[in-house]
Amino acid sequence: MSRGFLVAGIVAVFAGAAALCTLEAVWADAPAAAVDYTKILPMDLVNKAPKGSLVNPYKDTQVDIVAEGGKLLLQYSCSGCHGGGAGGGICPPLTNDIWVYGGDDDTLFRLVTLGSDELQKQGYSRKGRENVVGPMPPFGQIFKNSDDLWKIFAFVRSKYSGDPAYKFGTPAGQ
Repeated sequence: MSRGFLVAGIVAVFAGAAALCTLEAVWADAPAAAVDYTKILPMDLVNKAPKGSLVNPYKDTQVDIVAEGGKLLLQYSCSGCHGGGAGGGICPPLTNDIWVYGGDDDTLFRLVTLGSDELQKQGYSRKGRENVVGPMPPFGQIFKNSDDLWKIFAFVRSKYSGDPAYKFGTPAGQ
């Protein structure tokens, strides 16, 4: 084997390795495949997702999603306690700037799925004070999929009437 052939082979191996590393870096930076929340139960999502990682795929400006979320709020009987427009009833309003456990998507999703008692057992504590008659029951087994819950949250956010700085919970640093 000639020395030139050996050098060319080594260069080819390193070039291939560099290309592979570049592809792996590109693949690692590529956006994850979209999650189909219609096929995931809320309890499964809560059990698999690291704390703080759940983010609503919908925005409160998506008119069709907000309308569907309003219908789902009634369908799943959320309105029985929180009022038809989520403005409160025997349980707190969902439209003001007081979030009992926090207003970020992850905390809200876990609160509705697990209920307030189990949420507290997982280390969450009350941050805000509202007129609360009883604990939030766990609804994770009632929702047919996570998508419905996300749409309800889009509806609730669209009805928000509090200080805009607190729409998604207490701003960082406060």
